[in-house]
Amino acid sequence: DGDRISGALGYWRESGRFVLYKAKAVVVATGGIGMAYKITSNSWEYTADGMALAYRAGAELIDMEFVQFHPTGMIWPPGVMGILVTEGVRGDGGLLKNNKGERFMFNYIPDMFRSETAETEEEVNRWLAGDKSARRTPDLLTRDVVARAILNEVKEGRGSEHGGAYLDISHKPAEYVKRKLPSMYMQFMELADVDITQQAMEVGPTTHYIMGGVRVEGKTTAATVPGLFAAGEAAGGLHGSNRLGGNSLSDLLVFGRLAGLAAAGYAKDLSTAPTVDSEEVDRAAAEVLAPFERSDGEDPFQIHRELRDHMQDNVGIIRDAEGLERGLEGLRGFKERVDRVRATGSRLFNPGWHLCADL
Repeated sequence: DGDRISGALGYWRESGRFVLYKAKAVVVATGGIGMAYKITSNSWEYTADGMALAYRAGAELIDMEFVQFHPTGMIWPPGVMGILVTEGVRGDGGLLKNNKGERFMFNYIPDMFRSETAETEEEVNRWLAGDKSARRTPDLLTRDVVARAILNEVKEGRGSEHGGAYLDISHKPAEYVKRKLPSMYMQFMELADVDITQQAMEVGPTTHYIMGGVRVEGKTTAATVPGLFAAGEAAGGLHGSNRLGGNSLSDLLVFGRLAGLAAAGYAKDLSTAPTVDSEEVDRAAAEVLAPFERSDGEDPFQIHRELRDHMQDNVGIIRDAEGLERGLEGLRGFKERVDRVRATGSRLFNPGWHLCADL
């Protein structure tokens, strides 16, 4: 309604039936962009839909280049690629090693962390044993540092069998591992047939979180479009260029509440309700249904696979101008292909159609 938000249009995944939400205020809380990458800890919902909708409605985005890669995700077998391996493994004694058995993180301590980071295996062992005078293990440096270190080891030919690093806690007693890390023990046993009390885990960087998102006002989470609010990973600017571990939950609790309060207050203070443009609704619905109208066209699943490979190869942890230019040019080609994407079957719980909309 002019420059104001008047609601949102969606559809039920089970039935394909459209549903129109007339609202004075809308809160975007749709998470991040992980499914744009080949290796991710994110589930299928994380396709940047909320950010894209906000942008198309006129909102500003911020810090979209800042993507966090968690250093330790499962990398084998392929079906479990990206599932997180908690930092608690390293905190409880897990050691990162390359294919030569070297504890390589000693070679990657940034100057800014050198005074607080152990520089020898002996000091790490004392820290793990609870010695307050010992400094923290380099295996627990910030996520960006550890992720780049693992990638560099792989690049230099010292990576694990499937292109990562080894995370080894088998030097600890089996009962200790099972007691301290029961979920990790079961995760590897059931998903990878690896007994972490006897064998090293194979881990590698996985796309985990985006620090960017919708630009919001800090005290109210209001976007630059009246009536639009954003919170959580969908909002940008809170974490700078690299979120610290654990801060996402605090973010959700604090700014999720602020967003709800601010949206309710905004709606209450409006003297008149915004009007939904029925023609705009019809156009949006027709755009979503367009893939069904095409007699031939691109397969959404194939496009998505290629897109994720493209992003992983060109817009990953380590970037350069050449790769970014190649990435941008490739995205132009993907956009043309998405305009020809085709859906088959009916609207009843149709994953292919859903993916067409996500793309």
